Amino acid sequence: MERRKFLKTAGLAGVAASATLAAPAVVRAQPAIKWRLTSSFPKSLDTIYGGADTIAEVVNAATDGQFQIQVFAAGEIVPGLQALDAVSNNTVEMCHTCSYYYVGKDPTFAIGTSIPFGLNARQQNAWLIQGGGGELMNEFYAKFNVVGFAAGNTGAQMGGWFRKEVKTVDDLKGLKMRIAGFAGKVMAKLGVVPQQIAGGDIYPALERGTIDAAEWVGPYDDEKLGFYRVAPYYYYPGWWEGGPTIHAFVNKAKWEELPKHYQAVLRAACAQANEVMLAKYDTVNPDALKRLYAQGTKVVPYPADILMAAFKASEAVYAEVSAQNADFKKVMDHWKPFRSMEAFWFQYPDGTFDRFQAYLQQQKLL
Repeated sequence: MERRKFLKTAGLAGVAASATLAAPAVVRAQPAIKWRLTSSFPKSLDTIYGGADTIAEVVNAATDGQFQIQVFAAGEIVPGLQALDAVSNNTVEMCHTCSYYYVGKDPTFAIGTSIPFGLNARQQNAWLIQGGGGELMNEFYAKFNVVGFAAGNTGAQMGGWFRKEVKTVDDLKGLKMRIAGFAGKVMAKLGVVPQQIAGGDIYPALERGTIDAAEWVGPYDDEKLGFYRVAPYYYYPGWWEGGPTIHAFVNKAKWEELPKHYQAVLRAACAQANEVMLAKYDTVNPDALKRLYAQGTKVVPYPADILMAAFKASEAVYAEVSAQNADFKKVMDHWKPFRSMEAFWFQYPDGTFDRFQAYLQQQKLL
């Protein structure tokens, strides 16, 4: 009896040992691949730029160094706002950027990242990962020879830095504002003159008065870029970016050439970047906002009439673009009902809980 038990145990141990020894051999049998990734962000913005580093680190570790991705900051290979083009034409294999930077090519790009009065971070992940949005967007992205993966999220953003206070819709008229993506079309309806400027170029434009206002992300990044030194009014919320996704775009042919194992690793790496970026922003933004308060920043909410005017303008722009662009209409016809159902659901547990927590904090009970 003891002999049979020993043989059985030894046999299982042998199988386990063989599997352990075989695992590195399987990895080594995979081809050695080296890719380049160009980011749309400067290295100084460690959280949003760091999403690309996370992807590269996970891929390297999971493949025992057989699949390596070298990350380049904006401007090192191509300017930040040309990252998608570099992937589309196979200058580099992949990039880390925001889909909505490329609305000049097609407004449908905006929906992949965030559009005015859209989804928060959890809802955006739900739409892209489980709600069918990812498949719809990749059907569209294929026209530009790329495949897209959610690889970061900032959470709801702040509403921008203004050199002068804005109290009514009339105060927006004629303002030159750095504002990315589809939101510029909406702001234009309110009289704003939108400017698309890469992150590293915003401060000098604001300092020189070339622009009157600028939005970027939130307290942590905005403090790093120094906007508080030249624009004292910090508005919230960023109604155009309730939960913006940062994408990893991969050249479609290069993606299809990857072994299935490497495809799975890259997907997992992007998912990790998506989770880590949001977690870090939620960790570092509170302290940054307190520091901005201490430095004299005036943190103010958008007046209700501006928010309502912006919402109406957004809906009007959606209708106009849908009438002219079949791809945009196809995605919006799926996205709008999803937004409605998410708003219905979130008002109950999350909305009520968040409002009460905010009340407790205001009462200094938290």
